[in-house]
Parts: sequence; C-alpha cells; structure tokens
Amino acid sequence: MKKRLSLLALPAGMLLSAGAHAQSSVTLYGIVDAGIAYVHNAQSSNGQNQSTLVKFSSGNVSGSRWGLKGTEDLGGGLAAVFQLENGFNAGTGTFGQGSREFGRKAVVGLSGNTWGAVTLGRQYDPIVDLVQGLTEDAYFGGVFGTPGDLDNYDNSLRVSNSIKYVSPVFGGLQVEALYALGGVAGATGSGRTYSFGAAYGNGPLSLGAGYFFANGGNSLTNGLRTWTSSSDSLFNTVINSGFASAKSIQIVRAGGQYVVGAATFGAAYSNTQYGSDAFSAFRETARFNNGSVFFNYQFTPALRAGVGYNYTSLTGPSSAHYNQVNLGGDYAVSKRTDFYALFGYQKASGKTLNSNGAAVSAEASIGDFGVNSGSNSQDVAVVGIRHKF
Repeated sequence: MKKRLSLLALPAGMLLSAGAHAQSSVTLYGIVDAGIAYVHNAQSSNGQNQSTLVKFSSGNVSGSRWGLKGTEDLGGGLAAVFQLENGFNAGTGTFGQGSREFGRKAVVGLSGNTWGAVTLGRQYDPIVDLVQGLTEDAYFGGVFGTPGDLDNYDNSLRVSNSIKYVSPVFGGLQVEALYALGGVAGATGSGRTYSFGAAYGNGPLSLGAGYFFANGGNSLTNGLRTWTSSSDSLFNTVINSGFASAKSIQIVRAGGQYVVGAATFGAAYSNTQYGSDAFSAFRETARFNNGSVFFNYQFTPALRAGVGYNYTSLTGPSSAHYNQVNLGGDYAVSKRTDFYALFGYQKASGKTLNSNGAAVSAEASIGDFGVNSGSNSQDVAVVGIRHKF
C-alpha cells in the first residue's frame, strides 16, 4: 500500500510549492526484498571453483527500492509529474545501479488525459515497460531470466539523458518511444540510445513487442572500447562479458501471456546482437537467440507457484547453448508482505569468448542472479521475504 506524505513531513521548499498548488500530491513508496541463497558451483574472486556458496541476497523477486513520485494539476487535463527511485542492497544498505542515488529512475515531465505523457531523465526503455510484465520476471524475478540477463529480461539496463513518450491506451493498444542523447561533441550518434514498442491487451490475452538500440560510445582502453553509452551495459557475467567491447547492442523482444481461470501461460522470444568494429575484441556480430515459456497456477488467493524453461543459443564468433529450468513459489501473508522460494538449474555447452577475444568453454550463470559458476552447470535455491510499502 502506498502512503501519501502529509505536508508536515515535507521539507520547507516543498511546503511552499504545495501551498502554491493545492492540487499537488507526493507519494512515498518502496519494496524491501531479502533472502538467503544457496549456489552449487560458484566461482571465487581468485578464479578457484567453490562447490557451494551460501550468501545473503537482496532483491530476488523485486529489486529493493524506495521512491518519491508526484503530480501537479496544471488544469485542462494537463499535469506535471516526477518520479525519483533509489535502488539499494538490503543486506548492506549500499546504493545499487552503480552507486547512483536515484539509479532506478529519475524523471520529470508532463502528462495529458488525451495525448499521453512525456518524461525526461533516467528511465526504463519501452521493451521493459511493455514486454517484461508479460514474462515470468513479473512474478518471480530475475532467477527465471535469460542467462546473464543478456537481453535485459530483468531490466539490468536503464537509459540516462532520455526523452520518452507513452501513449494512452486506445482499444487495448498502447505505444511508447524513447530517444537518449549521447552528448558527444561532433559525434551525434556516439552513445545514443533509441527504442520503441507496443502492447495490446484484450481480456485474457496480452501481447507486447519492442526494439532497442544503443551505441557503445567511442572511449577506448588499451585499444578496446569501454562502454560509455547513454544506456547502461549488460556485460555483467561470463555469459556475455567477452563482448563488452561491442560497438552497439540491438535487442528485438516479444512476449505474450494468456490467463485461463487460475492458470497463466506465457512465452517470449528475443534476438540480441552485439555489434563489432575495429575497437572490439571480436570481429563478427554476436547473436543470442532466446526463447522462454512459463506456467503459473494460483492455488489460493495467497499461494502461487510457477515453472519455466529458458533456452539460449549464441552464434557468430563462437557457438554456445544454455538450457535453464526454474521453479518458484510465493505465499502472501498480507497485501504487503509475502514469502517466496525460488530454484534454478542451468546447463551450458559449446564455446564462447573471454574478454581477450579467445575461445573458451561456455560457463553457466543462472538468470540475472549474477554468480559465475566456473563450470558448465549451476544450481541456485533462494528463500526470502518481500515487504511493500
């Protein structure tokens, strides 16, 4: 449940603003998600394999966060809007998203009843807005995600310095478009990001699709590109770290789900391409194709369980395959508090590239959990609690 801040809780500057615009409102909200994780096949920092890893784990189903959002009625169906959202680690209290104060979201804009909304700042791209909610990520988080979150299944990536348009819903159809400035003098395309997408809902059926492109910028380290884009990078695990010097990321993603009584069926597909040039450690476009399916059942108003399968293949400079199965369960003890249990198993085969562009055996790394295995298989089990406010 979201709580509205009273005027007494606001700083003096906001008190003046609220006094001048009586139709303004500010809402405080957040999620704290924490648990204990067991990982079979986890690689230590010195590169030596560990048979098991037991760790405190934050943000397993939903990223831990707190935020402020507000509106000001400008009249005539027009409103000014803002949202600031901070991500944090519940185990350590430290900032997430590269230690940014508002790394999850920081936007301001205008919203109209008839034409939609325009927001400026750091925000999610249209694929996240319109497709992610149709995948198992919406129910059980990134453990179910694409290996290494290489296609932004679990929204590891946000876009800074961006402008986004969101349309109203017309007959079940909604569209979005985003453009982010690279900010490089004399090179307009360097570091830029653009994306667009559409979603349609009609009764039990929901569909969504979108396109995303980000230029990696022109910063070099030892002759190789260092990602300096308006979008964050996705090169967080051994699944795709060998392509961190890519000149661009291109993602096409589509998903859908169908609800029949207490059952929900879903499927999604993505094609992710990491482009190369003379400043990349690899010389041929790396193409990841991913397909996923899931099934959920709502046994009671409080209890939901789900199962999913995720397959990923890499072609181009090397060839690798990743098969992943997942289980999840969630039990709500109130409208704001729930307990969950998650499990994932992944098997990798074939060859991929390391950061130097050399062919190496493919390693497993489940979903967006972010633990390298040092092996061709990995198991993850997580239990935890989530509280929303």
